[in-house]
Amino acid sequence: MGIHYLKEINSTQTYLKDYIKNNGYSNAYLVYTNNQTDGIGSRNNKWIGVKGNLFFSYVIDIKQLPSDLPIQSASIYFSFIFKEILKKYGSDIWLKWPNDFYIENKKIGGTITNMANNLLFCGIGLNLKYVQKDFGFLDIKFQDIFLNEFFDSILEKKTWKQIFSKFLIEFEKSKNMKTTIDNNKILLDRAKLNLDGSILINSKKVYSLR
Repeated sequence: MGIHYLKEINSTQTYLKDYIKNNGYSNAYLVYTNNQTDGIGSRNNKWIGVKGNLFFSYVIDIKQLPSDLPIQSASIYFSFIFKEILKKYGSDIWLKWPNDFYIENKKIGGTITNMANNLLFCGIGLNLKYVQKDFGFLDIKFQDIFLNEFFDSILEKKTWKQIFSKFLIEFEKSKNMKTTIDNNKILLDRAKLNLDGSILINSKKVYSLR
């Protein structure tokens, strides 16, 4: 396994799940494309797939993840690691709780994470070019090496404590934004970020896994 490029696919996440179903799991695996025709977004929505943008999915056995990682906050964990790699190369990207990538005040991508048979599937979509006026796109030239570094960083098993300590600081930016909870747009200005990555808002505890 490893990293595999697909010229065109309906959904990298669907492809990866079908691959594992037919071939089994032996090690972490990442597939990516610049042409996804039927992507999966949060809350059963479709992700707008414009040719030339980045779409990839990653699968790993939960036993290969750090022991202190709250699985329900895996979206934060994967997203923040990927974001840190892009920032290393000069991007001003930041992560809005729980799984959205932003440049300034415009969304440029997002993460969806789910689990099946002790395997964690992480799908990420990122705009590399213009999609529509309400969305932004990555402010640096994307290189395939970013995916290699993401793959390697996950296998390094960075602890949740390491990731959370950095995300806790960045979470302040999220407080100026809204998120969808129970199909309602909720302002995060009074949200409290808990140690397990969930937030406490309006006396309700909300997790990020989606």
